[in-house]
Amino acid sequence: MKVAQLFSIFSQLQWGDASELDVLQLTQDSRRVTPGTVFVAIRGTTIDGHAYLSKVVEQGAIALVVEDSSKVPQAFKGAVVKVESTRLALDRLAQRLNGNPAAGLFCIGVTGTNGKTTVTYMIEKILATFGWPTGILGTIDHHLGDQCWPSSLTTPDPLTLQSRLRDFVDLGAQAAAFEVSSHALSQARVDSLPFAVAIFTNFTRDHLDYHQTMEAYFQAKERLFFELLGQNSPTAVAILNGDDPWVRKTRVREGVTTWWFGKDAEDCEFKFKVVSESLMRSVFDLSTPFGECQVTLPAPGAHNIYNAVAAIAVGCACGVSLETSSKALAAFYGAPGRLEQVVNARGLYIFVDYAHTDDALRTVGTALRASQKSLASHTHSMGRILTVFGCGGDRDRGKRPLMAKAATEFSDLVVLTSDNPRSEDPRQILADVRRGVPLDWHGQVIEEVDRRKALSIALQTAREGDVILIAGKGHEDYQIIGDQRLNFSDKLVVEDLLREKLA
Repeated sequence: MKVAQLFSIFSQLQWGDASELDVLQLTQDSRRVTPGTVFVAIRGTTIDGHAYLSKVVEQGAIALVVEDSSKVPQAFKGAVVKVESTRLALDRLAQRLNGNPAAGLFCIGVTGTNGKTTVTYMIEKILATFGWPTGILGTIDHHLGDQCWPSSLTTPDPLTLQSRLRDFVDLGAQAAAFEVSSHALSQARVDSLPFAVAIFTNFTRDHLDYHQTMEAYFQAKERLFFELLGQNSPTAVAILNGDDPWVRKTRVREGVTTWWFGKDAEDCEFKFKVVSESLMRSVFDLSTPFGECQVTLPAPGAHNIYNAVAAIAVGCACGVSLETSSKALAAFYGAPGRLEQVVNARGLYIFVDYAHTDDALRTVGTALRASQKSLASHTHSMGRILTVFGCGGDRDRGKRPLMAKAATEFSDLVVLTSDNPRSEDPRQILADVRRGVPLDWHGQVIEEVDRRKALSIALQTAREGDVILIAGKGHEDYQIIGDQRLNFSDKLVVEDLLREKLA
């Protein structure tokens, strides 16, 4: 394609036919520029793509999409397109280059501080049972059926996202469920997606190292419902947690149908009542505009019931019967690293969970304590809860003592250890965490920087009937220490330690 043609297409933001763009190589990464590349200069939190314009021109870029044209080398003869937002331009270009694959999919966005992964996996289970192959993009991976791709971000950049949707469509997907992060919403990574349904699971403190304030964090989440949902779908549905005071403040785009779900609020369209709960399952009754049903979920905790109700509401928006959704969830055994149980022969209840905020830790721990009490009413024996967790380095330091306080609210023993310390001194991180332990707490705190040793301590200390909650890393199979990414899976390490002890 000639430079003049590129300039005409870009300058008017008239992308033309997909065939016109097939010859283009598009990137925002200066390291990937080769002759014939269109480079989009993105302003990041630490790196500004405009600083690399001279470099990419030398590497053979034939067109530049910029916000600041003064940074373009004067000798550059290619097309220069100045736009208000290069992030939006990248999103639209990526969409067009891949033939707008989302247009052929029922798109479901799931946002919230906690629960995004579990809800998307529950949605996948329900829709697959219904007969809709559903692609998943989230924290753990991207997958459609048995086909799987690695994931490095909760919500990928537009180039990766649109390419993956193309893969989904080519493999026969009918729907796609996305974990939509606040970062993605504030960085316009999903603005071109035609969301038909969006879910707001809950809202608590997280990512303040990036958003700075809770209000800014909330406003980023709210964009999904007020700006994006329904822009391309006249029958769009917003599914919101009616028991969460922050979520209650969410503005929803005019014309979008709103369904509230919850336990306590009287005005919820999807209202549940817990029948029974244990460390192995939860049973609840559900009342909806589409009828009533009883659901058995092979997972503990009220938070998982909330997740299940949200997923059932999505099913209803897709035309799935309550009977089909209930049947699907009765065979749902969780997402990797989300209250994932480690089977053992010692009579211990060992769970690996991704909880890495104080609210998530409190929610999971409280659920385990409630389930443990229910079990004790039948066995007349009450076990302890031993919690192992740490806090990530180079992240929000303010939540560290809050996590310690949350852990003491349900634990009998807490083992503080490293999460992903990154560039920080792990001992300093533990000192920050330790400050949250109440002076009048009667439990025991053990500090062990080495995560494997910390897990070993918990296993050696536990007695039959005890619960061990290993929180923070969940599905992650690595640990970042300094500039090294080391192999480390909580589940695999625990299984290895159990073998050593039983040998």
